[in-house]
Amino acid sequence: MVKLFKVVALTLLVLWSWWSFEGAVGDPQLFLLTNECSGFTTANFDLSTFFQNLNASFADLREQVTNQSKQFAIAQSTSGTSPVYAMFQCMNYLSIADCAACLAAADTEIRNCSTGTTDGARVVYDGCFLRYENNNFYEDTTLPGNSMRCGNQTAVETTTFSTTVQQVLMDLRIATPKISRYFATTKTQVAGIAIYAVAQCAETFTRDTCSSCLSIQQSNIQGCLPNTNGRAIDPAGCFMRYSQTPFFADNQTTDISPFLNKGGSSSKKWVIFGGGVGGVILAVILLSLFRWYRRSNSPKRVPRAYTLGATELKAATKYKYSDLKAATKNFSERNKLGEGGFGAVYKGTMKNGKVVAVKLLSAKSSKIDDDFEREVTLISNVHHKNLVQLLGCCVKGQDRILVYEYMANNSLEKFLFGIRKNSLNWRQRYDIILGTARGLAYLHEEFHVSIIHRDIKSGNILLDEELQPKIADFGLVKLLPGDQSHLSTRFAGTLGYTAPEYALHGQLSEKADTYSYGIVVLEIISGRKSTDVNAVNDDSEDDYLLRQAWKLYESGKHLELVDKSLNPYKYDAEEVKKVMGIALLCTQASAAMRPAMSEVVILLSSNDLLEHMRPSMPIFFESNLKPRNDISASTSSSMTNTTTSNSIIPAR
Repeated sequence: MVKLFKVVALTLLVLWSWWSFEGAVGDPQLFLLTNECSGFTTANFDLSTFFQNLNASFADLREQVTNQSKQFAIAQSTSGTSPVYAMFQCMNYLSIADCAACLAAADTEIRNCSTGTTDGARVVYDGCFLRYENNNFYEDTTLPGNSMRCGNQTAVETTTFSTTVQQVLMDLRIATPKISRYFATTKTQVAGIAIYAVAQCAETFTRDTCSSCLSIQQSNIQGCLPNTNGRAIDPAGCFMRYSQTPFFADNQTTDISPFLNKGGSSSKKWVIFGGGVGGVILAVILLSLFRWYRRSNSPKRVPRAYTLGATELKAATKYKYSDLKAATKNFSERNKLGEGGFGAVYKGTMKNGKVVAVKLLSAKSSKIDDDFEREVTLISNVHHKNLVQLLGCCVKGQDRILVYEYMANNSLEKFLFGIRKNSLNWRQRYDIILGTARGLAYLHEEFHVSIIHRDIKSGNILLDEELQPKIADFGLVKLLPGDQSHLSTRFAGTLGYTAPEYALHGQLSEKADTYSYGIVVLEIISGRKSTDVNAVNDDSEDDYLLRQAWKLYESGKHLELVDKSLNPYKYDAEEVKKVMGIALLCTQASAAMRPAMSEVVILLSSNDLLEHMRPSMPIFFESNLKPRNDISASTSSSMTNTTTSNSIIPAR
């Protein structure tokens, strides 16, 4: 009896300890989104002092959450040579009890990184995030590791759902930086269902940096549509989420209408919004014209290559040569992933278990100059779900090494023409087409510097574990000055993918990437290389891919181009025709007539056909398909006063 009494008393004590917070623990939302470790110990690292500082910092965070009822807290303990700076934030719709529970879980999880080998770590749950570093990171606004998590269920009314969610996310992105504590939740009814959404930034952000970070997350999370839920995370401290399933109470929504600067009633807003995708396309076109006008008439300014909006570029991670050597087993042949003109790529496993791709630049092809670190810094600040992330670099003597995120499925080229040939269905191909367009649109128009890739091809589009595309190898990257419509430079792309104005005259603009993208799309549709020849019918001459695609398009025989390995019952004929038309729009002879990549994204995302947009005949020229002795010397006359240099990031 006494024993039973003790058990009951202990149970009541535990229950009371939970209720002693502000309400009982309900749902601390402990779905783990990311757990990242960064860096390694240095020679002067003091493990004992590190753990003392870590424990002290985390204890301070717990005290602020549980005793001061804070949902955001920072703490630091800087004694000795191993300081610890920590930050915790939970979603503001959670109770203090749930915040405390989420912090306890994050504390346990993050210590998996801190077994004496790490300089920092971050853990992100649905309900909170916890981060620590050995330096003051409180003003960081973005971090490598931008990611998204998508549900696996598709919405019933896909078009209506996707359109509504896009508007909801845009409204949250606009309103949240203007709201106290940078937090907003909304509930929107459409077609008989409710859409719950949230956006939040760390309280150490400024209004501008919160807006910038959420812009990236908005772009990322839209890749989840038309799935019924999605999340986008930057471990520096900004977060977006939407779902058909409630994840906060209805009475916790935020009235964001005063922060949207929109006139008229709510009903009028939705009537206007209901104008459809056609209005969106028109708005994007007008916006593009306005941006072009503003650029062409703006006074000279400091090149954007040296700024990131209102923030400084975050320095690229510097890796130790010994660590990379160990990770690749001394650059073993067994670890080699491939080799190109700029050097070999190796698979590497770091001490913390992270798998990376290590690119060892060849001494013959890599220039040893003062721009190396500046260019690496710039490219390592490019974060998008459809771009391969440059994690950092290593400089040792004459060696230049680049470290990228590892892509498990290698390149699209392998799936179209190599050992994985015929393994992609139409839906997977469509997702690759759309994702690649999104990545290029980010490079051209959304990053703080307009970046031209110069070598878009199927071999430079890598696929992750879920066969989502990521554009790789900014080895031929050029930064487009704001007062020029194109750069004049020597030809340096890949034959078969190269825009005519670039191959023949050395004129380089974003539209050269658009042309190359169009060729890749035709390869994805057909399963054929751009330089392969094939006859349209028994009576015709052999044709290269672009010429054949145009002939079939003109004669209304679009579907004859489709890869014969695709099941005709598993794709929509009209969708294939539309994608083929978009590819031909991208390959029009005049660069000015090709759509911007943001327009391509909209065209691919809409259900409209291309009846109002008809491509003109491309230029068919043999020099784009066969090497010529004089092609590298075909340059614009303006080359006389133009100095260019290749980027240090190699092409495959």
